[in-house]
Order: sequence, then structure tokens, then C-alpha cells
Amino acid sequence: MKLKARLVGLSTLILASAALISGCSSSPSAEESLTIYSGRAEEYIAPFLQQFSAETGIKLDIRYGDSAALAAQLLEEGENSPADLFLSQDAGSLGAVSDFDLLQKLPSDLLTKVDAKYQSSKQDWIGVTGRVRVFAYSPERVSNLPKSVDDLTNSEWKGRIGIAPTNGSFQAFVTAMILNRGESATEQWLKGIQQNNPKLYEKNSQIVEAIDAGQLDLGLVNHYYVWEVSEELGRSIKAKIDFFAPGDIGNMVNVSGAGILKSSSKTDLAQRFIEFLLSDGIQKEVVNKTHEYSLVFPDLTPSGVPAFLEIKSPAVDLTSLSDLKRTQNLLIKVGLI
Repeated sequence: MKLKARLVGLSTLILASAALISGCSSSPSAEESLTIYSGRAEEYIAPFLQQFSAETGIKLDIRYGDSAALAAQLLEEGENSPADLFLSQDAGSLGAVSDFDLLQKLPSDLLTKVDAKYQSSKQDWIGVTGRVRVFAYSPERVSNLPKSVDDLTNSEWKGRIGIAPTNGSFQAFVTAMILNRGESATEQWLKGIQQNNPKLYEKNSQIVEAIDAGQLDLGLVNHYYVWEVSEELGRSIKAKIDFFAPGDIGNMVNVSGAGILKSSSKTDLAQRFIEFLLSDGIQKEVVNKTHEYSLVFPDLTPSGVPAFLEIKSPAVDLTSLSDLKRTQNLLIKVGLI
């Protein structure tokens, strides 16, 4: 696939650079290593991790998984966790770990790189990239675009929509709805979606692939998935994205982010890693290679989407998205997971 080939090529170049570095300098000591729990998918974050190792000589032990599942694991491990850093695809998973006081406060020189609304109010995690909820749809089969997520409970959408209820991004969206509307109203919305017999997927990319294949008309995803699937397939696909009306909860902005575990004895190395992710060059690469928004350069816009500051998103306190268990219980209650 085109995107994977590009990332493999980047990885090869990085590994070649690492070989040159290792040939010119002494090998890092056993202390020069970090253990990272990553809720970011390996195929997209790995090239950046390899680049960090190549430039610094710091070895990285990466444990990949779903952000919510890794957050639960960190809570179970507590102070005995081997993790130094937690990379999450959403603020809710970071907040869950923060609520248990497992993350350490970050230094001001890191925090000042990103707007305060995209970091923890406790200053113990920071957003790295911006991710906007949108709907993907088939321009061939959908002419009357929904103005609100509430429209999707109408009977005209019966059997035509897709969601990924076990995915962290969808659960963060539901958590935001609970905070915005209350649990009872959110339950009614979920029941309305359930009554329309939605097709359930594990990943946002699978929703977009189903739209392209003619198996689905519309789905709730993050803004970059149409681009991502198109890159994977190496062609234009039969799917587009759009936004709901200004302020609709369906347009919420979430972030991927990072936090350092209090139990880590490698704070300096971990801070160095986050500084790397927020550096000018990496932020620009992220926009080009993953199509996500930069939080350091909000005017730097991926192709084909509105500028970050132009998105009419609802007001959502990202530090309040941490009650994942409540959201998961509600999804179980209505039969979506």
C-alpha cells in the first residue's frame, strides 16, 4: 500500500541513520532506554519513534495496544508499572490515568508549546496532535447531509450508518455527550442509534473502507480517515467527510497526547521524548504524514480540511473525559458493546 510503503521507506532511512550514529559513537548505556505504552497505532507512530532513537541513541521498548486498555493496565499496575511514558490516542485515557495520580507534572517549557485547553488542568499530560470528529459519507448515496448527530436517530438512516463503539475516539465522543447533555439524554441518543441497526466496527478505518465498498452510507470517524484509507489503497475512494452544524457535539476536538509516569526513574529522558514530539520538524512531519492537526502550529493545515482554528467545535473540557468506565457501562447497557 502507498502509505505503508512511504512509512517503510522512512523507517529504512531512519534505521540507516541509526546505524551510522551507532558506528560513530559508543552504544547507549542500559540506563539510556524508555518503556512506552502506546495507544497510537504502530504503523503510524513507529517511524517517529525510530527517528527519536536514531537521533538520540535512546532505546525504546514499546508496548502497543488500545488506549483505553493500556490506561486500565496502568491503573492495575499502579506504582509497579514498568512504563515510563503513556502515549494515548485520546484525552480520556490520559485523564483516567491522571485521575489516579499516576502522572507527574510536566515542565513549563513543554506546557507553553500547546494551548492550555489541549493539556491537563493538572499539567500532567499534554496534547501532541489534534483530532476532529466528523462524519464520512458516500457522495453517491447521501445527498441530504445530517446537520446534527441527532439526525442519525431518524428512521431514514436505518441500516445505513456505522460506528466503532469499542474505539477510544468514539467512547471519548460519548463521554463528551454525557458531560454536555447528561447521561439520560445520551442514553436516549444511543438507543436511537441502536434502533437504527448500525453496523459495528472495531476501527474508524474499517468504517471508511465499508463506505468505499458500498456496504455503508455514513459513519462517525475522525477527520483524517478518508485520507488515510485513500493512501492505503493508493487511489481516490468513494467517500468524503463533512462537519455537523457549528457547535454540534459531533464536531468535538480531541487530542492524542503524552504523559510521564510518576513511577518512572527516567524523567529527563521522558521529557526529552515529549520535547521531540512537539518539536517544529516533527509537528510538520505529523501533519504531512498522518494528516492530523498540529497543536504547536494551529495554522499548519492538512490538505483538504479546514484550518484548525476555523472548526466550529463545541466547548469540551478535555480534562473531564476521564470517566471511561461510566461510558463503557452505558454502551453495554444499550447493547452496543
